[in-house]
Amino acid sequence: MNATSEEIASQPAVWEQALTLTAEARDQLAAPGERVLIIGCGTSWFVAQCIAELRESAGLGETDAVCASEYRPRRRYDRVVAISRSGTSTEVLDALRQVPQGTHRVAVTAVPGMPIDDLAEARILLDFADESSVVQTRFPTTVLALARAAFGEDLTHLADDGRAALSAALPADPATIEHLVFLGTGWTVGLAHEAALKVREAAQAYSESYPAMDFRHGPVAVANEHSLVFSFGGVPAGLDDVGRSAGATTYRDDRDPLAQLVLAQRFAIALAAQRGLDPDHPRLLTRSVVLTDAV
Repeated sequence: MNATSEEIASQPAVWEQALTLTAEARDQLAAPGERVLIIGCGTSWFVAQCIAELRESAGLGETDAVCASEYRPRRRYDRVVAISRSGTSTEVLDALRQVPQGTHRVAVTAVPGMPIDDLAEARILLDFADESSVVQTRFPTTVLALARAAFGEDLTHLADDGRAALSAALPADPATIEHLVFLGTGWTVGLAHEAALKVREAAQAYSESYPAMDFRHGPVAVANEHSLVFSFGGVPAGLDDVGRSAGATTYRDDRDPLAQLVLAQRFAIALAAQRGLDPDHPRLLTRSVVLTDAV
């Protein structure tokens, strides 16, 4: 088993450990009534999108999510939360340096003693969720599990759903799939983006992601008998008919969306194996993006 698969399999136990930090996370992430910005790059940006939707839906206050490289200090925020597994991503550090004085800055990371620590007043350290793999799996899902608990969600079912997803049948035979479409609604739109990224990173495969209802507004045109349309959360059931009408395989289940992401991660690894690829060493990728002045 490769390291990425081992880290995927560890997620239910890691989530349980993370939930012991709910009170600490509530202090730094919930902040009722504050206006909050959440930033990150790549996977962390998609996690930021999920958290922003979850926080607003919980009635805790206005919350935005911005890709760190696109942050501009144009709006006033009470709090900026920066998500970075390594704590070294250049764009995240640059964004934090631009945050106006007086704004509370929080770092969510997996590694202590990194440059991000010097740019934040508070830190949520999830070192037990760190990964050796370049491809992120358990760190982002752990951040999301902890944020959901901090916002008051009952997650007593989560670990069991995750374990079920580890033993569930894959949604399709990887040998038959050349194209994947991930759909979500509300906070699971960010999960759809993350699932599509996992397929691109691990398997170098053609994958897309959309807010669910937008699938009919053009993207369905490229679906065919070699497509898998995978739905997260409460996506309208009629979209399965839309996918099937294009010849695609469709998949949904009633497990927690984070457990559904575990299944999508497993499929990405299986697709990589089908293509003779090593997900521990994805093409052109590194654990952290650190840019030089020449870039």
